[in-house]
Amino acid sequence: MTRCSSAPCSCIAKLDDSVAFDFDDFPWGCEYYLRTGKMMADDGIEQLRAFDAIYRGAVGAPSVPDHISLWGLLLKIRKEFDEYVNVRPVKLLEGAHGVITPLKNVGRGDIDMTVIRENSEGEYAGAGAWLYKGKPHETVLQTGVFSRVGTERIIRYAYDLARAQGKTLTSVSKGNALNYSMVFWDGVFEEVGREYPDVETHSLLVDAAAMNFVMHPARFQVVVTSNLFGDILTDLGAAIVGGMGLAAGANLNPEKKYPSMFEPIHGSAPDIAGRGIANPLASIWSVSQMLDFLGLPAWGAAVIQAIETVVRGPVLTVDMGGTASTSEVGDELARVLVAPND
Repeated sequence: MTRCSSAPCSCIAKLDDSVAFDFDDFPWGCEYYLRTGKMMADDGIEQLRAFDAIYRGAVGAPSVPDHISLWGLLLKIRKEFDEYVNVRPVKLLEGAHGVITPLKNVGRGDIDMTVIRENSEGEYAGAGAWLYKGKPHETVLQTGVFSRVGTERIIRYAYDLARAQGKTLTSVSKGNALNYSMVFWDGVFEEVGREYPDVETHSLLVDAAAMNFVMHPARFQVVVTSNLFGDILTDLGAAIVGGMGLAAGANLNPEKKYPSMFEPIHGSAPDIAGRGIANPLASIWSVSQMLDFLGLPAWGAAVIQAIETVVRGPVLTVDMGGTASTSEVGDELARVLVAPND
């Protein structure tokens, strides 16, 4: 694993003796880039290949262009390890003074969805060209790549999840304007759906989906969408359930041929760097996802229960209305974490 921050580590350390983790810490990221000109070591992928999971902290710095930090580390790992499933939970929690949301007339059970985002190709395939740079006819091409294999496997994963959980499945696309990629996506969604007659399905254009995330979030249970749309919608999802401090993500290679990666989906928050006030709950939520994926769902559920206990109490960071430090929130969560058999 890589880059285990102190709050998640204190959570993992609370697990009983039946669950043991060995950590290796890699100093890769923007500070490493400023020293070496690289976001990770030349043999970084080979170093990570031997691990069961990768735990990644937030990455970013004002002095490093975003496309450098993204393509040099996060997207490189996702692509090299074929982490084609991105799972982002959007769940409304109950705080000390009611549900944690800017929306009106929304109750605790009204927002509880899982967004399944295609994570290996689509709009983030990196295909394109920059022609005539610096000249009057400068032209940039950014090409979305939607393969049959890539599109079908993410849609099938979402159908399987919806079936297993007895939930509805909503596909989000933009077939009216993107007349190749999204028409293809819609067709594959329909084709695969014939194998799942028991799963209730819906299809929405991405603009309509964004509107309904805010106006009617209860209509969503499992959502499947492309790389770009999923990236944007899950940030919106975070906003309606308390902010990026509660936004976790898993990058999965379901076949476990390669290690999967778990992370908070927020950035490094350079405006508060070094002040010890960042909200660690998204990082800890991703620990729950990691435990689920590693075959420890009871512990995964216990971590979520501990998060819910913490947000109902007074020990919270400033973004959630409290005055606690990052480490104090982490310590509080470790204190209230109860083993599944207790």
